[in-house]
Amino acid sequence: MSDLVVIRGGGDLGSGVAIRLWRCGFRVVILETDRPVAVRRTVSFAEAVYQGRTSVEEVPGCLVNVEQIPGQGIDADFVPVVVNPDASLISALEPRAVVDAIMAKRNLGTSLTMAPTVIALGPGFTAGVDVHAVIETQRGPHLGRVIWEGGAAPDTGVPGEVAGKEYSRVLRAPASGSVRTLRAIADPVVEGDVVAEVGGLPVQSTLSGFVRGLVRDGLVVSAGMKIGDIDPRGDPSLGSLVSDKALAIAGGVLEAILSGRR
Repeated sequence: MSDLVVIRGGGDLGSGVAIRLWRCGFRVVILETDRPVAVRRTVSFAEAVYQGRTSVEEVPGCLVNVEQIPGQGIDADFVPVVVNPDASLISALEPRAVVDAIMAKRNLGTSLTMAPTVIALGPGFTAGVDVHAVIETQRGPHLGRVIWEGGAAPDTGVPGEVAGKEYSRVLRAPASGSVRTLRAIADPVVEGDVVAEVGGLPVQSTLSGFVRGLVRDGLVVSAGMKIGDIDPRGDPSLGSLVSDKALAIAGGVLEAILSGRR
């Protein structure tokens, strides 16, 4: 059986899945859009679309041309990232599994017929209908569990708690417009510091800590969109680590692939 897994979406959760599978000996290909949006950019292989190459926890990721896939692009010693938003490459790759990590909270075209095992992260999918398995992404006792019938818990809209902070740690766009970043990921901040501007309006930190995530400078966003994340734990090195949430979800993906259950 093929050892290739295709992941749709190279944000922090999809990248956490990619790293765990890659370290377990699977070949991994990440499919992305031509302008991906990632908040936790230091742990997102999606950044390779802009930079050509990146690394997550010392695992290299490189942008690969569509013409190189299939072929040498999937046999390299790095995680290949391909701009292929419609996932048209999947049929040519014939992977063992496909993982939908787009995190759109709705199905954007992933289907049961894409691979022997098709897995989706979070709400918006029904196991047995859209995909073979769904992985729970809501923090709590069910995080990372494999769901073979039904779907994940509905989106609550409540950010995951970090050091007792929920809503206050998330930075959102006050208006629609272009983002101008004034701080960098890992920078220390105190409550009230202006971290970015959107359409000329300031985005202030509502607590003290360090910048854990921040979208790319110049990105055009819509009002209310999450554009940053402040970590109150005071250890900037945590910003370059795959989160406990991503690793738990990745464990569920690995279980779903290896179990062979349908």
